[in-house]
Amino acid sequence: MATEIASAHDVFPHIRIVMGMVIGLGLARLLSGVARIVQHPGQYRLYTVHLAWVASVLLMLVHFWWWEFGLYTIETWTFGKYLFIIFYAITLFLLCALLFPDSMLDYTSYEDFFYSRRAWFFGLLAATYLLDVIDTLLKGPEHFAHFGNEYLFRTPVFVGLCIAAILVRDRRFHITFVAATLVYQISFILRLFDTIV
Repeated sequence: MATEIASAHDVFPHIRIVMGMVIGLGLARLLSGVARIVQHPGQYRLYTVHLAWVASVLLMLVHFWWWEFGLYTIETWTFGKYLFIIFYAITLFLLCALLFPDSMLDYTSYEDFFYSRRAWFFGLLAATYLLDVIDTLLKGPEHFAHFGNEYLFRTPVFVGLCIAAILVRDRRFHITFVAATLVYQISFILRLFDTIV
């Protein structure tokens, strides 16, 4: 009996389902955290920077699911490529877990929690920018070239800002960083990812 070998287009939906499960867990974590704030608004003092990062990571997850459709162009899937994509998705999930912990008992407010965990959060955020470069290269040189010099400039700038955010606790820096990130994210999506193909 002849053995049929699955094509890349048959493999991709299989990979996308597993990736979607991990991204779904991240979305559930963020949405549950927001729902907890709505249900118990006075339980812990809110912090604007924390909420803005929640919005940014939520947008990042939705955008990740959108841009990863570009993986359909990969002709040969290896376990290494699959593992990389799942690792990238897990990194995004961990960002969500760092925004809404299982328990806030050790903290007086979301501000207290955010600054105490900023090294982990911004370390992982910097990692996602670096992982994105590999992800973009996986989709081929044409895809990578599509983003031009802006992409090559954007990545080291954001990684540098994440390192600064680990070292700096100044509220003005953090407000400016998250505001600029949100504005840039929206601009980047509308300019370069408005259509899926």
